[in-house]
Amino acid sequence: MQNFIKKWGLLILLLIVPYIIYTYISKGQHSFIKLAVIGEEDHKIPPFSFLNQDSIMITNEDYKDDIYIANFIFTTCPTICPTMTINMRYIQNKLKIYPNLKFLSHTVNPEYDTPRRLKKYAQKMRVDESNFNFVTGDKSEIYDIAKSYFVNASEDTLAPGGFLHSEYLVIIDKEGRVRSGYSNFMCSTCQKTYKKYSLTCPATGEKNTLKGNPVGSYDGTKDFVIKDMIKDIKTLMAEYHVDATVERDEK
Repeated sequence: MQNFIKKWGLLILLLIVPYIIYTYISKGQHSFIKLAVIGEEDHKIPPFSFLNQDSIMITNEDYKDDIYIANFIFTTCPTICPTMTINMRYIQNKLKIYPNLKFLSHTVNPEYDTPRRLKKYAQKMRVDESNFNFVTGDKSEIYDIAKSYFVNASEDTLAPGGFLHSEYLVIIDKEGRVRSGYSNFMCSTCQKTYKKYSLTCPATGEKNTLKGNPVGSYDGTKDFVIKDMIKDIKTLMAEYHVDATVERDEK
């Protein structure tokens, strides 16, 4: 009986503690820096309309007021695509607490990747399809919208599988803007570089002198990058509840 109570108590703690932490971060007043806004001031992902793995038309309106992670793949990819999708699934599992987080994978081979094939791919990758769309559509529209994410997507007979696409995952905020964390910070006074952001320069003791260098997008094939991305997504979630400084980077 005691073991039963202990098991249920542990389960309740595992479910409740993350929520308490999220609530504290979201509603408390904390000193942190917001993610960078990538691109020009008015740059946003343009309106789109694609078919998902269930043959349902998905548009940008389906992502209104949501944060989402986007990338570009194809189901017959012999190299990086499965790894990227597995890592997106990892992010999905780690951040289940956030109801306004979604995922969007575009195929770069729409002529082959029908909704039916995308469905099989989604099932094979064992993702939670409740907030994860795999979409297909007009090739030129897919390749064009890739540019708005600042990633590459094109046909290339010399590339593995016949298609060239970036290995990057991109964070999109509720306003449709590309966002990212920072690779490092440089003090504008002493010019020293630091990995972690703080309000005070460790060398000079001056406040608000550190300027961030945004990563722009995240390598979806590297585990340590994915862990950094998860932290940045949490920061972005908190932004919508807490006042903080916004850094802009024109890419």
